[in-house]
Amino acid sequence: MEKLLNEYLEKMEKYLRPVAVSERVDIIKEIKSEMQELQSNGIPAEQIIERLGNPKDLAKAYLGNLLSKENKFSWNRFLVICAFCSLVGFSGMIVIPCLAIIAPTFIFFGIICPILAAVKMFNYIFTLGIPYVENIGIFLGGIVTFNPIIEFIISLVIGALLYWSGRGAWKLLTLYCKKISKAASSLSI
Repeated sequence: MEKLLNEYLEKMEKYLRPVAVSERVDIIKEIKSEMQELQSNGIPAEQIIERLGNPKDLAKAYLGNLLSKENKFSWNRFLVICAFCSLVGFSGMIVIPCLAIIAPTFIFFGIICPILAAVKMFNYIFTLGIPYVENIGIFLGGIVTFNPIIEFIISLVIGALLYWSGRGAWKLLTLYCKKISKAASSLSI
């Protein structure tokens, strides 16, 4: 076998250290026979490695399969599941509620902020006399007061920032949930 393929197998063996020696030898033999078969079909070593993928990812796949096939009690599996549940439970108490509140709130206020500023601006331009419109606007403790037209322009910028922050928080929430779900299914909890 070529040096490149042997290096791949050495990396695989290193990543499979948590597995029992007999199972590790079987896995390495299986990968080696796959490599030899592909090589006999005329496929170059670079393409074989590309087909197999990153050795670390392949080892993780084997480790995940071995953990999920294991029916008897294993302290290693027990500790992995406990650590996973503890980490997800603790982070989930903070991450999920925060992002679930921040995302829709920021999106809502990102939309409503320019609308309210537009109402105040139209009331100012056309002197409509809409009640309570003087309570809408940017307040800096009475130090500075802005013209309603300038407030509208500022509110467009603030609204856009709030809206995109909310969208980002929503994407983070969905990404977090997908990653946790994927990790849980790989542990077969």
